[in-house]
Amino acid sequence: MAARRRKPRLGVWKFASCDGCQLTLLDCEDEFLAVAEALDIAYFPEATRAAVKGRYDLSLVEGSITTTHDAQRIQDIRRRSRALITIGACATSGGIQALRNFADVREYASIVYARPDYIHSLATSTPIADHVPVDFELRGCPINKRQLVEVISAFLAGRRPVTPAHSVCIECKLKGNVCVTVAHGTPCLGPVTHAGCGAICPSYDRGCYGCYGPMESPNAPALSAKLGELGMDQRDLTRIYRTFNAGSPAFRKESERNGP
Repeated sequence: MAARRRKPRLGVWKFASCDGCQLTLLDCEDEFLAVAEALDIAYFPEATRAAVKGRYDLSLVEGSITTTHDAQRIQDIRRRSRALITIGACATSGGIQALRNFADVREYASIVYARPDYIHSLATSTPIADHVPVDFELRGCPINKRQLVEVISAFLAGRRPVTPAHSVCIECKLKGNVCVTVAHGTPCLGPVTHAGCGAICPSYDRGCYGCYGPMESPNAPALSAKLGELGMDQRDLTRIYRTFNAGSPAFRKESERNGP
């Protein structure tokens, strides 16, 4: 009798984050059962207490690097992972906590904590790719569960994941949405934001907040000029680029161009 083939080992890891992207995997429900059938879930604290030591064929990493300990831990995970995929805005751009990159984290700590001397934190919040090689980045805050299933399926099939590189504007066109900026003068980051959410906010007559980070080759200065025509001053322009993906190079550069 032929030996039973070992299923690939999956590890799901958390760094500085809210756990929302990990929970997206659990929210897959029926699809998650298929994932569990195809992969050996060797480490995933959100789903099981069981932890299999050793090497992992696929690691999904959520969260940004904000402490010296985490900077060391991600190196160990990378060494033990055949493929490492980052999931979510925290892991791919530093997350909302990357706002510390524009200020003094010690000042923040003194305001928030009664004993800030107990807080041992890096001055910055940085994406995983700033510390180790990453095989693929899945954007979003949180990530899209269909895209997550696609990424895992691509790994199992040995191919490159197929995820859109275009902007949210294309998703609006595909859904037949009226442009909120053109029709209503509503500020919207859709023209410079990576697709993947299904244009949720514009579908409800709200401007895009940039949850999925910058698209490929975004023309942020041109958008800022248009938003300026709609009445946004430089302070507001700085703020709209400093949300979920404040640390992404394109958004960071544009926010700094408009203000300190």
